[in-house]
Amino acid sequence: MLDQLKIRSGDCCELCQSTDNLSIYEIPPQSDASLDNSALICATCTGQILKTDALDEDHWRCLAQAMWSEHTAIQVLCYRVMKNILGDIGWAQDLRGQMYFEQDIQAWADADNAQAGAKTLDSNGAELLEGDSVTLIKDLDVKGANFTAKRGTIVRNIRLTDNPEHIEGKVNGTQIVLVSKFLKKA
Repeated sequence: MLDQLKIRSGDCCELCQSTDNLSIYEIPPQSDASLDNSALICATCTGQILKTDALDEDHWRCLAQAMWSEHTAIQVLCYRVMKNILGDIGWAQDLRGQMYFEQDIQAWADADNAQAGAKTLDSNGAELLEGDSVTLIKDLDVKGANFTAKRGTIVRNIRLTDNPEHIEGKVNGTQIVLVSKFLKKA
């Protein structure tokens, strides 16, 4: 499949046209890797999609051209980057508003893509899994609950959410959402 993707892409990133550090990115959710649900993208695009690298908004200006690809997988990936990574940034919202998909493709585009492949990590980079226990690393004001979750509080039996930056757990008997960067695996 790599050879087919290299031919399709002209041996460059199908999003930003870079020729450095190219690899196959399978666009979730998929039952099997195929040319129709994969893209050839560079390490910079991969790092930002998986949120392992810091967001570089200017890097994504390339989507204005890539979104018009004749390949559905690339269109879906552009849509997801604009929706899930760039979010409220005006120019990305405007571009996303110009895209139109048939109903089945829209459902794929709206599937929780980047987050489906992303891992929930604590403040030290350790992966958090369903049922783990975590410790708060700073005092956190709990909005709407009139208490502060104190540093050192252990939260047991956490639940993962759709967003890899958040987990759910009980603190002081109240089910709350916690930001993973303020936690460490216990």
